[in-house]
Amino acid sequence: MAPNETDDRTTTGEAEEPRAGRRKAARYVVPVTVLGVAAATIGLVPALADSGDPDLPDITAAQLVEKIAQSDVERLSGTVKITTDLGLPNLGGLESGLLSGAAGGEGGEGGSSADPSGRLTELASGTHTLRVAADGPDRQKLSLLENAAEYSLIHNGKDVWGYDSASNEVYHATVDEADAKERSRQQPPATPKDFAEEALKAVDDTTSVKVDGTAQVAGRDAYRLVVEPKQSGSTVGAVSIAVDSETGMPLKFTLTPSSGGSAVVDVGFTKVSFDRPDASTFDFTPPKGAKVTEDTEQDRGHGDFGTKPERGPKSEEDLAKGLDGLRMLGEGWNTVATFDTGAGAGLPTEEEVGGDLGGFLGSLGDQVKGDFGKGTVFSTRLVNALVTEDGKVYVGTVTKDALVKAAEAGK
Repeated sequence: MAPNETDDRTTTGEAEEPRAGRRKAARYVVPVTVLGVAAATIGLVPALADSGDPDLPDITAAQLVEKIAQSDVERLSGTVKITTDLGLPNLGGLESGLLSGAAGGEGGEGGSSADPSGRLTELASGTHTLRVAADGPDRQKLSLLENAAEYSLIHNGKDVWGYDSASNEVYHATVDEADAKERSRQQPPATPKDFAEEALKAVDDTTSVKVDGTAQVAGRDAYRLVVEPKQSGSTVGAVSIAVDSETGMPLKFTLTPSSGGSAVVDVGFTKVSFDRPDASTFDFTPPKGAKVTEDTEQDRGHGDFGTKPERGPKSEEDLAKGLDGLRMLGEGWNTVATFDTGAGAGLPTEEEVGGDLGGFLGSLGDQVKGDFGKGTVFSTRLVNALVTEDGKVYVGTVTKDALVKAAEAGK
């Protein structure tokens, strides 16, 4: 089978607050949580930039998926460009602020602007350029390049450093091997490989997987793997992954929504080398005068790279305990997660929050009703979430109509 032919074969601490207080707080945070879920499930970009399609040996979809699975690249350096367009409302910084707040904030009260828990959520919106480097499981570096500033996250042996050049603040934590692996797993996706691994987890009998030609990315010859839902009702149109023909490593990842238009996110290497980076790449010494924040176990309160893994949920069962019984409805790409916030009455009222905030939050969504009662749907280009009057939440990468049907079936 020639590479440009299709193959439709499917492959396979804190003191506990009073109950009423928790419920009230849950009602305020629901819309923020919705946006956080959207950030955590972002996908990827416009068509691959070709400079002439390379002529590569034939390969089937099953063989290409296996090639990705067997890829063992541990040493690389390069530049990654990521553009994310979730379609959230442009409200003068509200989008980035809510996304950061949903993930624990940028340092929080008394925290550090170099804490990765807040900084990496910036990748959930806009266009960013990253420099990445890796030399095995013990040395990695990711730098977020900004206007006249740079934020770097460095893992070198037992040390994890974060440095914000704009504020001259430093974050430092020490990890053992198990911590390092868990923290790396908990980082937000930042490279094409990260996104590809998540997308391929969804490959089942509800998925079409095919090889659709070749491309050149960052000067490398690549196959183009296309993953599409067979079901209707998903907000995912297609996922395209450019796979390096030599190493099997994903070089570019594109997710286009079923509604059409530009892709949700563009993640791809613009430069890449698989040579071993210089050892000095991973060296870090706090600059003179920098404020250094040590991340101790007592200070840890969020479940990401800067957190001991036992502090965050490790399984669906653990998560369900914190969300009053997380359940999954449907199958494949149309799966909807549902949980009870314990709020008991949906969004907060004007009396509870003061002023018009309750009405403002409601205005960000669409009012719907069905067998489940009434509710508000908060939408992005990829993720929709329904918050019902009785405090239940339904969220998934499905259309608004599919979400309402799932709520009616799972009430």
